[in-house]
Amino acid sequence: MPQEAWRIALLLAAGAASGVIGALLGLGGGIFLVPALVLGFGVPMHQAVAASLVAVIATSSAAGARNAEAGVANVRLGMTLETATVLGALAGALLAHRVSNRVLLGLFASLQLAVSVMLWRRRSAGTTAGANAFAPAVGGLLDGSYYDPAQGRTIHYSVRNMPTALSTSLGAGLLSALLGVGGGILKVPVLHLFCGVPMKAATATSNFMIGVTAAASAVVYLREGYVPALISATVALGVVAGTQGGLALSRRMSESGVRRVFAAVTLVMACAMLRRVIAG
Repeated sequence: MPQEAWRIALLLAAGAASGVIGALLGLGGGIFLVPALVLGFGVPMHQAVAASLVAVIATSSAAGARNAEAGVANVRLGMTLETATVLGALAGALLAHRVSNRVLLGLFASLQLAVSVMLWRRRSAGTTAGANAFAPAVGGLLDGSYYDPAQGRTIHYSVRNMPTALSTSLGAGLLSALLGVGGGILKVPVLHLFCGVPMKAATATSNFMIGVTAAASAVVYLREGYVPALISATVALGVVAGTQGGLALSRRMSESGVRRVFAAVTLVMACAMLRRVIAG
């Protein structure tokens, strides 16, 4: 097989893996795709971020509607938080070309490492903390419920700490534009750890939101000429296929299982990116 054909096949595979991770964890897949493009394919950081934003839009389009239809995504919460996220995304996209590749790599790795530690500590907190993590819904405007096939019952929850959620969404939009990660890397753990949203609902709501965030910043990257057309189109095709597998896997996994995968993925990617930063 010619070298270019191998490259396209590997890009499709990377996109598919990104789609699985994005749909399962609510990250848009950028947390895997950006390091894969930079470390595995030698794509410059800014172009990798731009291609990842296109993939994030594909993930959201494929997963968001399915999650909303199934009732797992909290649409009212997502629309409320997206207002702050888009503002942050526009600001981040305007700043992106002024930030060096090495600074972006270091920021990305540090953020992943912090998220991994927070989720791992939450998982190790014990069954007592886990049993009381989610308060039953009490009729608030943003409260939600969904049926979890893995548990065989309907989960009810109340959303709390909205100022924290809104400020995090603003920062998530900024980082989404700078790093191409869809913003879910911040919003999912904050919604889960501090706002009382179960992990599956947090990831589904994130998938519902990330497409709008990515589109807001992708326009600026396109204007600056950073979007690599062939790479972006190839990985987007892989992402759409992988997203379907991620959605099916999410329905079968437990809350703790999703959280463990989230922590493990962010830890591995953080180590890989930190190694790249140290190597210069």
